[in-house]
Amino acid sequence: MEGKGSGGKVLVVAELRGEAIHPVTFELLGKGREIVEHTGGELWSVVFGSNVDKAKASELIYYGADRVFLFNDPVFSSLNTMVYAHNLTRLCREEKPDIILIGATCFGRSLGPRVAAARETGLTADCIDLRIDENGELIQIRPAFVGNILAYIKTKTKPVMSTVRYKVMRAREKDKSRSGLIIEKTAEKSFQDRIRLVGEAIPKKLNIADAEIIVAGGRGLGSAEGFRLLGELASLLGGVVGSSRPPVDDGWIRKEHQVGYSGSIVKPRLYIACGISGSPQHLFGMKDAETIIAINSDPSAPIFRVADYGIVGDLYQIIPLMVKEIKARRSGLG
Repeated sequence: MEGKGSGGKVLVVAELRGEAIHPVTFELLGKGREIVEHTGGELWSVVFGSNVDKAKASELIYYGADRVFLFNDPVFSSLNTMVYAHNLTRLCREEKPDIILIGATCFGRSLGPRVAAARETGLTADCIDLRIDENGELIQIRPAFVGNILAYIKTKTKPVMSTVRYKVMRAREKDKSRSGLIIEKTAEKSFQDRIRLVGEAIPKKLNIADAEIIVAGGRGLGSAEGFRLLGELASLLGGVVGSSRPPVDDGWIRKEHQVGYSGSIVKPRLYIACGISGSPQHLFGMKDAETIIAINSDPSAPIFRVADYGIVGDLYQIIPLMVKEIKARRSGLG
């Protein structure tokens, strides 16, 4: 891409979870569409699977792709990253995309560096935003120095590769009237016999990014014991426990619960912030929740600026009352 309106090919790597397309794919297509509308380019996608057909590929067109490369082969029946990387590298060598976007999922974080190394290009990991500058070049934005600053990165080599966090981009509405080209590709199996899959581990790690209800605590809890109280409220609401960065740094709770630049980006239906002052790095991670309730003893806490409902007071008095009221209402319904 040599300037605004000069074109450029953006390739979004679709990820399948079982038979379904991972939602991060649709978010990347939304951002990819925004990029090519600015540069006058074309948006492509590629999907790999052992039981993926043209109907599945059409979903990618409905969400913005102009062209979809479809690899349907039993070799993709397991998440053997080497097989995916080999075939994606070959596709990139043949089609020469200018930009490659991959979801920063566990799989994407494994796939991206392998392809970047094979293509001898740079990779910016864990991006939270992508922009086009006045010269039509991609600016990749990611947290740096443990989330204390945002780095604006420009890659000199091609293709430009980025892994992008889940739930930081906005997917476009599905448009079944869109048409595009589906190109079926033949997979190469040269890596299949070099790695043997011995089993698939069931992840035990909390996936807070997908939670619909989050009860989060900050340093205002005073100690790790406070998270037990939040856990009781979260359990009653059918939600999970979250945290700002300070309790994680202090060892009160595991990092997988952390929300913010250096944690997870979340968009739940309900976010209850307890004892969280509201630093910019935390607010970025939860400000798009549908409903935010803040509980804090400091009426000037920044968290109240983004909250839909604010309660000024001692959380150790307020949360037990909430728990008591929920239990009373449920027993009344029973």
